[in-house]
Amino acid sequence: MNDDYYDLLGVSRDASSEDIKRAYRKKARSLHPDVNPDPSAQEQYKKVSQAYETLANPDKRRTYDMGGGPGGAGGFGGAGGFDFSDIFDMFAGGAAGMRGRSQGPVPRQRRGGDILRRTTLGLKDVVFGTEQDVTFRTAVLCSVCEGSCCAPGTSPTRCTVCGGTGHVQRVAQSLLGQMVTVAPCSACQGHGDIIESPCVECSGHGRVQQERTTTVKIPSGVEDGTRIKLRGAGEVGEAGGPSGDLYVELTVSADDLFERDGDDLVTRVRVPMTSAALGTKVPIETFDGAREVDVRAGSQPGDVLTLKGLGITPLRSERRGDIKVEVEVVVPKSLSAEQRRILEQFTDVRGDEPPQQPGRKADQRGGVFGRLRDRLRDR
Repeated sequence: MNDDYYDLLGVSRDASSEDIKRAYRKKARSLHPDVNPDPSAQEQYKKVSQAYETLANPDKRRTYDMGGGPGGAGGFGGAGGFDFSDIFDMFAGGAAGMRGRSQGPVPRQRRGGDILRRTTLGLKDVVFGTEQDVTFRTAVLCSVCEGSCCAPGTSPTRCTVCGGTGHVQRVAQSLLGQMVTVAPCSACQGHGDIIESPCVECSGHGRVQQERTTTVKIPSGVEDGTRIKLRGAGEVGEAGGPSGDLYVELTVSADDLFERDGDDLVTRVRVPMTSAALGTKVPIETFDGAREVDVRAGSQPGDVLTLKGLGITPLRSERRGDIKVEVEVVVPKSLSAEQRRILEQFTDVRGDEPPQQPGRKADQRGGVFGRLRDRLRDR
């Protein structure tokens, strides 16, 4: 009579994964051959280890609970289910129908999952490119067993139930003749071998959870929402299987001085109306250091000045964009008596015409909409 795995570990059938892990570690410490040389304890240790290997794996536990393990009621082939392709073998002349089928043990190794992490960078990082460290918790290779899943000094043993094939055949007589079913071996869960002494550090999975830091190289010109793929930087697979990939999604934070327009940077300078009329030089801060823009005499609100080659370096190119500087003319909201008198004198000297609403013919540049269109085109 096969022992019940839950009874061996001393847990209920609805025990959580953590409960099963704690129960196994407690029993393994007292039964391990290095601690307890009693031959009966060694035999019990093997049974407890096999029970833990089955119940710690959700898929194996599900199969066991459905009757695929020792003491179970059994299903089709004792595994709680069968491959529908086996139906054809049932009517193919019994065991002879199995010839040519590709059956083999199921590898323990599985590819690790992909990981998505997000990181924030500033607009300056977009201009020049940068490197950032991304820290995350993930599965890494167990340093004790190095992915073998076995306790140090041990190795898997060939399953005596299936002979290492990972599957078993069952033949039954029916009205239609011999029926042959093929199912994963319930003793080794289809692996062909059994880990009698699982690694205590990783609980027989070949990997453990650990915090890891990876340096991500971010090229210049990336957009908000860009995802960078680091192949093989994701979680390590079960039993030392190949690692998944790491995806880093970028969020570009807003800048206090500049906005992005393609490969160009856009900013604004505010100049008094007198400076716009007379002309002036305005210092501005750029990502390349302090620069100066020349506001020509007679500049109008909305005029755009250009600083060449100080914008963003686009992906796959070395030519940088420009900085576009929009002129904002500041008109005073209130005047002192002296300022008003001087401005009225200025108006008399210039002989300014009274305010009016010019038609399209009166504006050679095509009116206010035409000027707006020209400015947008210039950008």
